[in-house]
Parts: sequence; structure tokens; C-alpha cells
Amino acid sequence: MSQTAKGFGPLFWALVGATFLGFLGMGTVLPVLAPHIRHDLGGSDRTVGFAIGIFSFVALGARLFSGPLADRRGRKIAFLTGLFSCGLAGGAYLLPLGIPGAYLGRSLQGFGEACLYTGAAAWAVELAGVERSSQALGFISSGLWGGISAGPVVGQWLGTFPRAAAMQLVAAGLAFLLLMFVPEHYTPSPHPRKGPWLPKSMIAPGLAIGFVNVALPVVTGFLVLHLASHGNSGPAAFSAFAGLILVSRFFLGSVPDRIHPRITYYFGIAVMAGGLLTIASGPRPVIAVTAAAALGFGFSFPWSSLMSSVLKKTPANEHGMAVGMLSAFYDLFVGVSSFAAGEVSSRFGYPSAFIMAAVALVVAGGLGLIVFPHGPEVPSDSKEAYLEPIEL
Repeated sequence: MSQTAKGFGPLFWALVGATFLGFLGMGTVLPVLAPHIRHDLGGSDRTVGFAIGIFSFVALGARLFSGPLADRRGRKIAFLTGLFSCGLAGGAYLLPLGIPGAYLGRSLQGFGEACLYTGAAAWAVELAGVERSSQALGFISSGLWGGISAGPVVGQWLGTFPRAAAMQLVAAGLAFLLLMFVPEHYTPSPHPRKGPWLPKSMIAPGLAIGFVNVALPVVTGFLVLHLASHGNSGPAAFSAFAGLILVSRFFLGSVPDRIHPRITYYFGIAVMAGGLLTIASGPRPVIAVTAAAALGFGFSFPWSSLMSSVLKKTPANEHGMAVGMLSAFYDLFVGVSSFAAGEVSSRFGYPSAFIMAAVALVVAGGLGLIVFPHGPEVPSDSKEAYLEPIEL
């Protein structure tokens, strides 16, 4: 098997590096954006919320564009389009446009993130081979989470919003230049997919991804607040949550390729449910941090299990559509559940938000019965490819 076509060679790691740089730039702006809008531009708390939230809505709409772009024009074009938009976002922040400039920058970031991830994920699977799709997506996710995690540290170190915005421009530019030297071997199909914009085959896995990720805004929004009255272990617990996701996706990303993804999917949501319910009980710090680490460990498996299962049953010339569509479900559920978690917490207290996320996992478990067929999974394009031994 040629490593340039199938494997984790230098070309593949260039994609991971470019993904890291793209998300590093976005993460750098995040910790200084709200203070910039509030104090430098004179915006209100509502303005800050709108500027933060517009990202998700633009990203959601852009998923419907990024998938067909990756399938019809190539994964590289989609990736470069995303990086170019992220670079424009950094430039928009630096222009003297006031609050509209912040809205413009966040909109460009949302569009850029959608194209960036769709192109990166589909291209990574092309390079690694669909039989290694889970491991390939795990490495891409490691670049994503690594950039998002390191970005705020860089932003705080830079100190000012203009410097952070310039860093986003530079990071996107470096990633763009890096990808210019990475050749693409994908040939778009001369017969583009025809049919409904949302194929029926995407509904069950999309809903499953959505209900699994109800936990994400609960953790990011309320973990620190909830644990403040239980030993103030929130920051350490969140670090454990994010750290386990990063490590697990990097080192254990191949597990859903080696055993049936149904097993890793249900294992992941079971561990997540245990972590959420433990945190909801308001435990002492050591147990809270351990539960958050378990939650992050479990969270590492459902996405790759579902995505790899879908990609193995989807023709190669529709992988971009599949990635974009499933990511759109993610965006939709994260956005809606953010508001739902806030409403539930305000009425019944912080523990109720974690219980809500655990209940969502029960629904995700039911949807898993639809997504995962009994028996071995076989990729749509090549049965033999899936039966090859996996080389590391």
C-alpha cells in the first residue's frame, strides 16, 4: 500500500499540522474577544452574546456548502477556503469597523471553521484509507482540540486583542502556505450526487451525534459554576475533561477501526453517563476531577464511532457531504442545548443540566440501535480494503 495514498505519512501529518494552526488562530482570539467588545468597543453583554453565538449559526449554514464543495471541487479547495476565511476574520478584527467588525470577524470564523474541518476530515480519510477512518479522524480531532486548547494560552500571553487578531491572520496564513505544498490525489466524480439535500441515511447518525453532544455545552458552560460550591474544583475538572479528550483521540483513535464501532459507541456513552451523574451529585474535588476525566474519556469515542461507520458505508465522492451534514447536526444540537441547559439550570439548579445531558445519552443509545447494523461493517467502495490488516 502506497503511503502517499493510504497511510499516515508526511502528507497526512501536514494536514494535522494545518488543522492545528487553523484552530490555534481561532482559539487565540476567544479569551480576549469579549473584553474587547465590552470595554474597547463599548458593547453590552447582549452584544457579546450575539457576537459569540453568530459563529455557530453561520457554521451551521456553511456545513451545507462545505460538503458539496469538498466533493465537487476537492478536499484541498474546501480546506484552503476555510483557512482563507479564517485569515480574513483576523483582518476584519483589525479594521476600524467597531462592533460590526466583530460580527464580521465571527461570521468569517464560522464559515471558515465549517470549510476547514470538512476539508480536513474528508482529506484525512482519503489519505489514511477508509478502513482507518476512525484513527484518521482521531488525529484530526487532536489537532483541532490541541489548537483550541493552546489558543487561549497564546491569546492571554499576547495580551491585547489586536495582537491576538494578528496571530489568527498569521496562523491561518502559515497553514495555507503549508497546504500549498501538499498534493491532492482526489478526483471528483463526473456524476455529482443527486437527491435530497438531507439523505435519509444521515438522519439517525446525525441525531445520535446531536444527542451525544448535548453534554458539551453543559460542561463548558456549567461545570465550573456547579463545582464552585463543591470544593471549587471546576477548573481542574475542566482541564481533566479536555485533556482526556485530546489524549484519547490521539492514542486510541484506532479502536473503532479494530473492533465494531457499535461497541466503542455504547462504551463511550455509558462512561459519559456515569461521569455526568457523578458530577451532578456534587462530589468532593478528587471524585469530581476523576468523573470529569472519565466524561472526557467517554466523549472521545461516540463521534469517531458514528463518523467512521457512516463513511465506510458512503461512496468516497460523498464523504464531504457526510462530514458536513453530521457536523451540521452537531452545531444545531450544541446551539439549542446551550439555551436549554441555561433554562433548566435557572429553574432547577446546576445539577439538573448534567442530568439533562445524561437523559440525552439514553436517547442517543436508542438511536444507536438504528445506526449500527449487526455483523461486520464493509465500506461501500472496497470490501477487500476493510479486511486488510491495519498497519501503524
